Amino acid sequence: MRRVATVTTPLQGTSKSLAETFDVALLDLDGVVYIGRGAVAGVPESLAAVRALGMRLAFVTNNAARPPAVVAEHLTALGIPADPIEVINSAQAAAHYLADRLARHARVLVVGTTGLDEALVERGLVPVHSADEDPQAVVQGYSPDLDWRQLAEGAVAIGRGLPWVATNVDPTVPSPRGPLPGNGSMVAALRLATGAEPVVTGKPDPAMHLESVQRSGAQRPIVVGDRLDTDIEGANAARCPSLLVFTGVTNSADLLRAAPGRRPTYLASDAGGLLVAHHAATLSDGVARCGGWTAARGAENSLVLTRERQDGMRQPADDLDPLRAL
Repeated sequence: MRRVATVTTPLQGTSKSLAETFDVALLDLDGVVYIGRGAVAGVPESLAAVRALGMRLAFVTNNAARPPAVVAEHLTALGIPADPIEVINSAQAAAHYLADRLARHARVLVVGTTGLDEALVERGLVPVHSADEDPQAVVQGYSPDLDWRQLAEGAVAIGRGLPWVATNVDPTVPSPRGPLPGNGSMVAALRLATGAEPVVTGKPDPAMHLESVQRSGAQRPIVVGDRLDTDIEGANAARCPSLLVFTGVTNSADLLRAAPGRRPTYLASDAGGLLVAHHAATLSDGVARCGGWTAARGAENSLVLTRERQDGMRQPADDLDPLRAL
């Protein structure tokens, strides 16, 4: 089991809003921009305001269920105009990986939706849906309609020794009803059935963020995400600053337990955090301070959080300042 830190290092601050500090926001989608089919409350308006400040948007999602054109249509319908070229998904990353390793027109067994089929075709590969159609590899991505038959075909092909690529291993996806099984849960089923281990091509691998930076021409990108183990770890791997939002799967306890490679640069309740300046946390003599709050070690290695007097404070308090201090 990986050892994790119990206290985060101090987060950074800005004198201007993040939208004025960075030029392109690389936004995760599920849990950041939308949950299910509906937008996260206030996010379309916030992103319109972000664009009005001159910041450009790109969208980087581990969800392989839908091709970029369909995702762009969905975003536009939610009031966030988007072009397919601005969307990068993990199906594209998996297809890229396979195309670099297989002959052109090689057959690949798909365990997932037509979004994977389209990504493979774009890379000159041939999607098939039976282990008896002579595939040379298996690719698995999230599908809300995944059934036993698809898993069975995947198990047969993987059992024959074919290379297995998973677009991502997110254990859950956010929904209005709470977390639901994600691709990682379905990957776990095939892992248990076959004893094999897939190559994972989506976040936290940095390739998708780096591709988005290249497409957008970003000079000062910032990653916006709700998952520490994919969005934030992937941002750190790509050497990009990151904004963690709490509209998806991560809560404050998760953040406090985060390993160093999964710690964000900034915190916000939602993507509207791009529109404001951020208080910096400082650390001196074992005491962390942020926006009128202090955090220090107490008895039995506990953490003690204290509110300081507000007299003479230069910055108004922020609801997340206590967490930043911790």
